[in-house]
Amino acid sequence: MKASLGMWIGWIGIVLAVVGFFYYPMILGGGAVVLGLVGLTSPQKFLAWISIVLGAIAFFLPMLQ
Repeated sequence: MKASLGMWIGWIGIVLAVVGFFYYPMILGGGAVVLGLVGLTSPQKFLAWISIVLGAIAFFLPMLQ
């Protein structure tokens, strides 16, 4: 996978996770985690890990309330 595609996947995952904090956290947070896992196959691993962490937080945060 090209580095630019990995960068786009990482940024889209981060945006999904941030929007997931406000709307549909389980769906958008899960999508961010999946995009982060796909992004791990690219050289842009830092963005992928940020997407995974933020997506997991957005996914599990409503369960804690």
